[in-house]
Amino acid sequence: MHNRLFIFDLDGTLLNTIGDLAVGCDYMLSLRGLKTHTYEEYCSFVGNGIMRLVERALPEELRTEDYIKAARKDFVDYYIDHIDAHTVPYDGMVDLVYTLQRRGAKLAVASNKFQAGTEKLIKKFFPEIDWVEICGNREGVPLKPDTALVDMILDKAGVERQGCVMIGDSGVDIQTAHNAGITSVGVSWGFRSREELEENGANHIADNADELLHILENI
Repeated sequence: MHNRLFIFDLDGTLLNTIGDLAVGCDYMLSLRGLKTHTYEEYCSFVGNGIMRLVERALPEELRTEDYIKAARKDFVDYYIDHIDAHTVPYDGMVDLVYTLQRRGAKLAVASNKFQAGTEKLIKKFFPEIDWVEICGNREGVPLKPDTALVDMILDKAGVERQGCVMIGDSGVDIQTAHNAGITSVGVSWGFRSREELEENGANHIADNADELLHILENI
């Protein structure tokens, strides 16, 4: 695996973060006297960064640029202090990542979550992993499915595209891999459906961490 680079999405792939994202949105909405949402609704809101999450949580008539920015600030101020209250790794994913590192693979994270939040969670739950890069949403860098994050990681890792694999739970991740010309592996335990992964053309789909390891070992 020494010539392999595995790029992981964060939310819905490595970590189940939906509880804390939902609580953060509920807090932001409650400050404004607005209706909160269900678990299923929040699952459909995530995947395109915090700004889009906040925008989707707001009533359509309030989705002005200034209102969304103010709501995002309230969300982030609360969320960054409570980011790991309910968040947990998915079953087997900590062991999987450590196994890949022991076997010599290069590892990275490419998330649409804001950079500070991405780093805080990765450092808490995967403290001994020597990541090539931990990429979250950075000012001036386009979100997935743009290939900017993948391109940055590839440049730093020094790995050819044919040796790179993107692992994620949503169509956005699969589209990112396709746009970047790399292999995609969808995981069905995240926030989006298996059908979404299939419709977006995932090269492989894993239903649990053991299946994912088997796929990555044999790509």
